[in-house]
Amino acid sequence: MEIRKHVLDWTYAFTCRLQSTSPESSLFAGRLEACAQRLQGELQAGTLPYLNMPFRQALEADLPPVLERIRSYKHMMLLGIGGSALGARALQKAFFPAQDRPGHTGPFLWIADNIDADTLDAWMGILDPKETVVVVISKSGGTIETMAQYFLVRRWLQKSLGEAWKAHVVLVTDEKSGDLRLEATAQGLLSLPVPDHLGGRYSVLSAVGLLPAAFLGMDWKGLLRGAAAQAAPLLEGPLASSSLGRHPAWRLAVWSRELMECGYDELIFFSYIPLWNYFGAWFSQLWAESLGKGGKGSMPVPAVGVTDQHSVNQMFLDGPRNKGCLFLTCDSLNKGELFGQDIPAKWSYLAGKRFGDLLLAEGLGTRMALTTNHVPLVNISMGSADEEAAGRLMGLCMTTTILTGWLLDINPIDQPAVELGKRLANSRLGASGHQEEHSALEAFLAKEGKGGALQEF
Repeated sequence: MEIRKHVLDWTYAFTCRLQSTSPESSLFAGRLEACAQRLQGELQAGTLPYLNMPFRQALEADLPPVLERIRSYKHMMLLGIGGSALGARALQKAFFPAQDRPGHTGPFLWIADNIDADTLDAWMGILDPKETVVVVISKSGGTIETMAQYFLVRRWLQKSLGEAWKAHVVLVTDEKSGDLRLEATAQGLLSLPVPDHLGGRYSVLSAVGLLPAAFLGMDWKGLLRGAAAQAAPLLEGPLASSSLGRHPAWRLAVWSRELMECGYDELIFFSYIPLWNYFGAWFSQLWAESLGKGGKGSMPVPAVGVTDQHSVNQMFLDGPRNKGCLFLTCDSLNKGELFGQDIPAKWSYLAGKRFGDLLLAEGLGTRMALTTNHVPLVNISMGSADEEAAGRLMGLCMTTTILTGWLLDINPIDQPAVELGKRLANSRLGASGHQEEHSALEAFLAKEGKGGALQEF
């Protein structure tokens, strides 16, 4: 069997305003050595667990017994938001499309990733608690949206099942601390840990994403194998700068940093693998929450081929010249049905071709149109679109994000700006310990809508 390789095509990457730059330029020689040393140090300190996956052995031992306990349930209701949900949804759409197709009878994954009372009410009104396992995901155990959902769903289970409700809950949270860890201990609930130093947007290949993936029957170990394969060159003995310099994540990081330096402040993630369309949303959180700091970073823009050829692609092609593009393709996808001869003469060129040939042709046309219109572009050509390939891509994206943050001299792990909104919301709801936020809210509301600011439409 032919083994198809995953490759990056750089032909049109360093073009237009990036023509004078390359990853090998003297500008990055010193940074490469410093980044290699930092990477080695953080790996030794255990602060990059997404990369060397020190939790992998324990996860491969602990996940199957939990899976066996919940295998008989028809529905999984996942309570989580942001990184606790985006990866699971991307994997669901990519590798379990059956749920969105006619005639599916189970299993089902329902992801509650927003404050949506109508949807949560509908689920609790229609789903049978006896057939449902509820998975609650929060690293800190203090995510207000997730905890609020849990309090309501827990009551729903208890009303129907009594004390048996405990067999219908799995908590995925910090191994030692937080409200969910206390709940797991107090109630004797099944639980799986979120490893230390593994933030939500980097957690898809831990129990956070792999428990729902395994419930749906995906090759979750293949996802781990793929991520491990892309990381392997960075983990083999003492890391030399030459090893890092050869890794595609380094080149992508240099390219991304230079895009920003040259005024390209938007990065399109254009997927021409239809079932991988939700990878764009997953990548957007990873990129934006990691790099949008101190006035730096670039705005990720997820796009779907061919759907967005008929919408936002006009802006990509003829709008401001501020966009770079990661272009995702796979030539080995199923091509579907063959066109027959019974088509009008106007469309006769389709005869003898397959439906999937149209996707390949449109992808090629869009890729050429983007580069012709001065959009620096890296084509990520996947040799296959299975779970192992997805693990490789996700691992590559995470490593690229970390390295890009270091080249921007920012911390790609934290997310300080989003905390203010959380504190203000908690203050509005009456949480204690937020007097400063309470005063700021009062001033904000006192000003809002005054002086003719309101306009009906």
